[in-house]
This record gives sequence, C-alpha cells and structure tokens, in this order.
Amino acid sequence: MALCETGTRALIGAVFDSTRYGEPHYADQLLPLLDDTMLLADRAFTGDDFLSRAADTGAQLLVRMNARRRPAVWAVLPNESFLTLINGRAFRFIDVDITATCADGNRIGDAYRLLTTLLDHRTDPADRLAHLYHERWAFLALRHTLFTGRVLRSTDPYGLEQELWALLTVYQILRPAMCDAVETLPGTDPRRACFTAALHSATDQIITATAITGPAPDSGGISQAVLNNLLPPRRPRISARKVKCPMSRYGVTPEETRPCPAGTSRTWTSSSSRTPNTHTPPT
Repeated sequence: MALCETGTRALIGAVFDSTRYGEPHYADQLLPLLDDTMLLADRAFTGDDFLSRAADTGAQLLVRMNARRRPAVWAVLPNESFLTLINGRAFRFIDVDITATCADGNRIGDAYRLLTTLLDHRTDPADRLAHLYHERWAFLALRHTLFTGRVLRSTDPYGLEQELWALLTVYQILRPAMCDAVETLPGTDPRRACFTAALHSATDQIITATAITGPAPDSGGISQAVLNNLLPPRRPRISARKVKCPMSRYGVTPEETRPCPAGTSRTWTSSSSRTPNTHTPPT
C-alpha cells in the first residue's frame, strides 16, 4: 500500500506485510502522513470508521463509493448533490454520470458516486470534483512502471521486503531529478517526465562509473535524458477493465463496452443530474 502525489507522482509513504491483512489495515498506517491536502481513494476505503479517521487528519477527502450504498439524506443541495452525516461528521455525496466519446465515435457511459468533505457546491462543483478524481488513476503508473513483467527473485519474506524497498527507493530517488528537469521548462506538466528515460540514464551512469569515491555527481545527466524524451501532452484515454485471472468462481460481469487495448477518447464529460433517494435523516 502506497501514498503518492498525483502531480509529481512522488511517494509520500508505503507499507506492506502479510496478505492476511486487507487494504484498509495498511491504509490506516499511512494516515499520519496526511496533512492539509486532499486524499483521493477508491471503493476499498469506504468504511465509516476509516473515513472518520482520515477526515480527522485535516485532509480533505474525495472517495469513490459503492453505488449500492444508500446514505441518509440530511440536506439536498441546488446542484442535486446532498449532505449526510457519518459518525457525526458532515460529508457530501455526488452522483455523477460520465460519458466518454472515443476516437471512433463510440460513446461509453458510466455512473460514479463520490463522497467528499468539501461541502460547498458553489466553490467545489460536482463536475470539477469528478475530473479531479480522474487524477487518482495516474498513480497506477507507479505500479505499472515498477512491477510489470518483474519477478522478485527472493524466496523468503525478508528478501522480498529488501527487494521491494530497493525498488521504491530507486523510484523515489529519480523523481526529484525528473521534477527538477521539468521545472526548467516553465509551464510543462510534470507528468510528461519519462521515468523509463530517467531510469536508463541512471543505470548507464552506474555501469560506466569511474573514480566514484569522490563527491556525488549532480543529476545533470538524468535531467538531460528526461528533457530529451518528454512524453507527449496527456491525452484522455479509456480502456476495458481486466482481472489477472480470467477464471473466477463469481458470476460473469456484463459484457465490457470499453475498448481493449486502451484507446484515445476525443471528449470526456460529466454531469450531476440524478436526484438522491430520500431516507430518514441521520440522528
């Protein structure tokens, strides 16, 4: 379990242990690292107690909730989002319909239910928060970059722990050099920095290093490699959801309408237009 910045994609913290514990258990250990920023989280972190503990850190929350959850409606706002109480704390629920138009003209829709501690619908409109939640998926690039196709060689827990920390350390060391490089080009999105280019440059410097007992060299070589291999501006993309194992003991999901492999979408729109189901107000 890792906590990561969405802009620079730098690590804030990470924790791992036995598989007998679930994601919320490890997420609790990362909560002390939060400050007066915003936490984006998916549907694995929707327990009432976890939400309360996360909000107690002072961070704002934006969490995707299970669509089947029917919270009590405390107050309906003009934009049809609504307020509720969880463990005595006010939260705002937003139902958003998202439509993506692919490059081939095919239109795909989905519905999201988001929860946030930002209660003012005027300063934080629903469509802006829906677009902000989209930034959470950028964090998956860390897992894809570090672990796709990689097999950890250790055969015992202590060796695996060393390998994982080594991978995360290399990742974190390279991120500042990548961000410093991008900052030399004002207005450049830090997400355009190519991690693979930085990693290859660092690897080459280690392989060809000589007289390395002196002061550590600067990161100029890595920065130049990043600037020479900037990724293109970010494009809206969409792809089908996949599972690691195609065989499952659970029921078959509906036919996937999203493209596989990933494709480019021309437009991505969101609207909050659903009236919440009315329940007894919380006490």
